[in-house]
Amino acid sequence: MAPFWLFMKLAGTASLLIPFCLAVPATVGHNERRATGSLSSFIASESPIALQGVLDNIGSTGSNVPGAASGIVVASPSTSNPDYFYSWTRDSALTFKMLVDTLIAGDTSLQSEIEDYISAQAVIQTVSNPSGGLSSGGLGEPKFNVDETAFTGAWGRPQRDGPALRATAITAYARWLLANGDSSTVSSILWPIVQNDLSYVEQYWNQTGFDLWEEVDGSSFFTIAVQHRALVEGNTLAGEIGQSCAGCVSQAPQILCFLQSFWNGQYTLANINENNGRTGKDANTLLGSIHTFDPSAACDDSTFQPCSDKALANHKTVTDSFRSIYTINSDIPEGTAVAVGRYPEDTYQGGNPWYINTAAAAELLYDALYQWNNIGSLTITSTSLSFFQDFDSSAATGTYSASSSTYSTLTSAVRAYADGYLSIVEEYTPSSGALAEQFSRSDGTPLSADNLTWSYASFLTAIARRNAVVPGSWGEPGANVVPGACVATSATGPYETPTSTFPSGTATSTSCATATAVAVEFNVEETTTYGESVFAGGSVAQLGNWNPTSALALSALDYTASDPLWTATIHLPAGTSFQYKYFKTETDGSVTWESHPNRSFTVPVSCAASAVLNDTWR
Repeated sequence: MAPFWLFMKLAGTASLLIPFCLAVPATVGHNERRATGSLSSFIASESPIALQGVLDNIGSTGSNVPGAASGIVVASPSTSNPDYFYSWTRDSALTFKMLVDTLIAGDTSLQSEIEDYISAQAVIQTVSNPSGGLSSGGLGEPKFNVDETAFTGAWGRPQRDGPALRATAITAYARWLLANGDSSTVSSILWPIVQNDLSYVEQYWNQTGFDLWEEVDGSSFFTIAVQHRALVEGNTLAGEIGQSCAGCVSQAPQILCFLQSFWNGQYTLANINENNGRTGKDANTLLGSIHTFDPSAACDDSTFQPCSDKALANHKTVTDSFRSIYTINSDIPEGTAVAVGRYPEDTYQGGNPWYINTAAAAELLYDALYQWNNIGSLTITSTSLSFFQDFDSSAATGTYSASSSTYSTLTSAVRAYADGYLSIVEEYTPSSGALAEQFSRSDGTPLSADNLTWSYASFLTAIARRNAVVPGSWGEPGANVVPGACVATSATGPYETPTSTFPSGTATSTSCATATAVAVEFNVEETTTYGESVFAGGSVAQLGNWNPTSALALSALDYTASDPLWTATIHLPAGTSFQYKYFKTETDGSVTWESHPNRSFTVPVSCAASAVLNDTWR
């Protein structure tokens, strides 16, 4: 987004803070009537509008952005009050991470757009700019002109989240290509771009920079969180293609160590190493948790996973901070959704709620619900107790299994609470479905930049999580241990000019057609006694929708004493995400499930017509 304060360095002086907030916020038209009806019908109608809104803001064919180069994401068509007709590295990466995840879920029509973006970033990385060159800090430049030239005006720079987010977006696509058997494209085209961004993170993570709102020069929770993730998954990608990332290995644990500094005992501070006089309550921290969500993770406090007690306590603190300051939130009690802005002290364009942040408040809760379901239980601690007591005043600390009435009551309440945030988005979305940057704190009228790309992308990711469509793991379960001591350090990695790009407008072809249905083979090793049988139950009809009487019966045809294998195969549509677990039946009909958590799997969208799950009973 465009910065809301300009920071200028004058010779011999300190940084000057120059506000350019407008006295009258820009109003976006066409708000005569709001979208009405059930939330599900709003989601059904708004989702294609939001996806098209994203595509319309991407060059060179996007209808809203004439003159934008191919693959360049324009923040908004708005050219005045405010002028967002630029391409931000952060916004672009978050947008394309959403598009890559949508591709992986089955929409392969997006492949050309994704490859155009990657080709554009190969160019952008080499553009000298006020932050420097490729190997001298230039990757931290926050925004560029839409023709891929440097923006040289005064700005809040550098911003150190962009390289990490871009590495994450491209890594997701790289892993999809690897699953499709295309390692050469990953090695020759994608890896040089990702490696440059990883090298930047390794080198500069321990230096201050401007936050995602482009106002605070310090250390940002959002930035540090996404930097940790980028190095972890970047190191994994390196190993998958025969490369190495020594700096990823050495720096990721120290970034995680530093990340703990943002917790103040009650909530997560948005920024530290600064002195701006704010409380630190900021949607920055909600966004940090959802963009480092790992569907395979436990409720880990160290990485502020959405279901962790710290993330939940922080969610309450941040969202409650907006209850009394916006007219449209008047008299809405705690535990009921409200419109969410950036931070309570905000004055930009009048200091209003943002669609991005209201959707993020919902998404974090959907993420938490997914994780609880995957784990098979929910834990309330003294830290998260107040969050849960908003839904049940009798809630008490403890761990509640998925089979308990307490679990059912609380998760149902949390889902309704999450839906409430999307209902706020619905209420203040105009009949056209267009999403601006903000909506009025007084009456909900859309304000500021119109057709904001990030607003559309945020809505789409929230809906995906609501539907339990989640991205792949980034490796959090193996990267959540905080070192015993934090060390102020950095590493110097290689930089190289990307020389190979995709042919413009031509998506990478694969040697076979993408499979629409996939044979998923379940293999589990479990020693049984005479009369026992093994089944797979799960969240899809082919596995009985968790009903043991309709579950998948496994065969012991290949069972031996040395290899007690039970196996069965079902066919599922490519892209299907589901949870499952094995259970045994005895001769008397009793059922014994294996221990928690639930297992999860997403059927790959690739050339492969089969997939194999090799499990061991637990």
